Amino acid sequence: MESKPFFRFLFFFFAIAFLLLFTWTHLPYPPPPDVTTLLDCASNSPWCTSKNRFQSKQPSITKIPRATATTKRLHESAVPRHPLDPLTIQEFNKVRTILSSHPLFKSSKNYALHSVVLEEPDKDLVLRWTKGQPLFPRIASVIARANGESHVLTVNLETNEVNVLNTAPPTGYPMMTMEDMTSATWAPLSNPKFNRTIIEQGVNLDDVACLPISLGWFGENEENRRLIKVQCYSMKDTANFYMRPIEGLTVLLDLDTKEVVEISDTGRAIPVPKATNTDYRYSEQKMQQELNLINPISIEQPKGPSFVIEDEHLVKWANWEFHLKADPRAGVVVSGAKVWDPDSGVMRDVMYKGFTSELFVPYMDPTDAWYFKTYMDAGEYGFGLQAMPLDPLNDCPRNAYYMDGVFAAGDGVPYVRSNMICVFESYTGDIGWRHSESPITGMEIKEVRPKVTLVVRMAASVANYDYILDWEFQTDGLIRIKVGLSGILMVKGTTYENMKQVEGQEHLFGTLLSENVIGVIHDHYITFYLDMDIDGSDNSFVKVNIKKQDTSPGESPRKSYLKAVRNVAKTEKDAQVQLKLYDPSEFHVINPTKKTRVGNPVGYKVVPGGTAASLLDHEDPPQRRGAFTNNQIWVTPYNKSEQWAGGLFVYQSQGEDTLAVWSDRDRSIENKDIVLWYTLGFHHIPCQEDFPIMPTVSSSFDLKPVNFFESNPILRIPPNVEKDLPVCKPAGSA
Repeated sequence: MESKPFFRFLFFFFAIAFLLLFTWTHLPYPPPPDVTTLLDCASNSPWCTSKNRFQSKQPSITKIPRATATTKRLHESAVPRHPLDPLTIQEFNKVRTILSSHPLFKSSKNYALHSVVLEEPDKDLVLRWTKGQPLFPRIASVIARANGESHVLTVNLETNEVNVLNTAPPTGYPMMTMEDMTSATWAPLSNPKFNRTIIEQGVNLDDVACLPISLGWFGENEENRRLIKVQCYSMKDTANFYMRPIEGLTVLLDLDTKEVVEISDTGRAIPVPKATNTDYRYSEQKMQQELNLINPISIEQPKGPSFVIEDEHLVKWANWEFHLKADPRAGVVVSGAKVWDPDSGVMRDVMYKGFTSELFVPYMDPTDAWYFKTYMDAGEYGFGLQAMPLDPLNDCPRNAYYMDGVFAAGDGVPYVRSNMICVFESYTGDIGWRHSESPITGMEIKEVRPKVTLVVRMAASVANYDYILDWEFQTDGLIRIKVGLSGILMVKGTTYENMKQVEGQEHLFGTLLSENVIGVIHDHYITFYLDMDIDGSDNSFVKVNIKKQDTSPGESPRKSYLKAVRNVAKTEKDAQVQLKLYDPSEFHVINPTKKTRVGNPVGYKVVPGGTAASLLDHEDPPQRRGAFTNNQIWVTPYNKSEQWAGGLFVYQSQGEDTLAVWSDRDRSIENKDIVLWYTLGFHHIPCQEDFPIMPTVSSSFDLKPVNFFESNPILRIPPNVEKDLPVCKPAGSA
């Protein structure tokens, strides 16, 4: 009986190409394919430059064919060429073979590999490596569950040696596998009580769609076993089932056994919202006339793109060079970022490694069916695992290069996430620098330079929400990290149809968006790991406090002025920063041993943006787990084991292994190899314009050179001239 909804649901989603990118089951998470599909990952299944015109000693660029959205990648024959290159399909298969004969897994009736990634070589080795030298031994880092316990292992792919490490923390579980999430949504359908409850709510079992919801940690009754909560929706008459919650129905499930532990049904009086006007698909819009607000627009590059990607992962563009790869937990990892100095003619170190360390999304509804919704989207669900294939011409422009992600399923079999990352040059009419002389000077001078940037983009659909992540590189040395939020709100069913019925709006815990639909208030925090290496690894963190200084009597007609007071952070606690509008500062990472011609230490500064801060009580269980959002900026000494702000094992953790815990050790950070952490934040009070799908809202922060160059590094860039650009005639005048 329970198999019928599955086939109808599967057929429904296969019929809709757009939603195929989201899910092949009741989830917006695609399950791993079968072995045949995995071995055929060169297919395009969802599974599977103009001349650089710097005038002096610019870095050379060798033109290499670009991978477009339709390029076939031969993943089966791929080999690593850089110490940081991700594991290949052949290496994943070897890991699986080695582990299958290991006693830990041979003795386990049921085991799963929750993470299989490259164990990166030690940093000092990577920094000394140059192209053409042999690679270091390739080692896989594996997090697995076997015999009901979590294990951290390394697998040496040259010697076949397996090393079981004792690094599992006292609480917490690994990131869920795709199989965990998929099977959790089907498990309730085998429970007769659940099925009766659905029917009694007036929902046909054929129309049920469910989501696996991580439950955080709220006490001893949730310890010593992996648990998950499942909530369900009606997908009748709409693809947007998120807008049709079966409110108050929550299933507590044992994630290992798939046993239903408890069913809570507190929403019997709340109707399932109607499907009218909830579908967001273009084909389903009932409109008298299309909203053709703009004419088509595209960037043309008559001499081709200015960037190349060598050996699949080394990006070279203008004056930048960096290594780029996909990661199942972090999404995008940028490593070895160097910028070319037009004065010295050398590539200079800026950042050893940068990535999204954690996303914390707490909802602000304390009621029974909502209090636990405090997601850690990287450590619980896998930010990279949820990255969907990008849509050419819409997610990325025509001139984009595409990169796949290759990951391991729970059984260790590799699969391909096609077109997971795109790289493209962007020009939106921005200005790199300009100056025009006033007529009163008598000099007819107008000098302007266009700003063209390089963008690395990924889009992750973590259930209802879509995150657009951009790493943007500029020729003046600036790196901009931008996060866009789109997708669909997580909404709450209600008996209210109009605000006239509501007494005390604050008790809605959100905004009435449509009849029987409340958009619940929530926050988004995205914490970035930024291992800055400014001209080398030994750096210092400097707070440049902007202070008001009163003038002395008779000193000046002025009463006050501002001065910059520089303070070098000695220890981690000195570097914990909560941004304050009326106590402004700049935040510099400098190399105290490298000076400019006039004696300033070279550096980069963090230019804050997206400065929403968490207001939750620090002892609130979600905030204990998300304590890495207590400050916007942290600085820690480099430690290879400290990369995930929420801890290595986030799922059901109690917050004992977070960035906040590490930083409170108050280790020395002056003139050392240090890591900068920055948290971008959003407060989101939903509004009707967010219904039924959200226009993208974005925020960003910058890493900007500060006394890094001797002068403006793009001074000698030439202006655009007409002969370099194509002239496109409007269609009507052709």
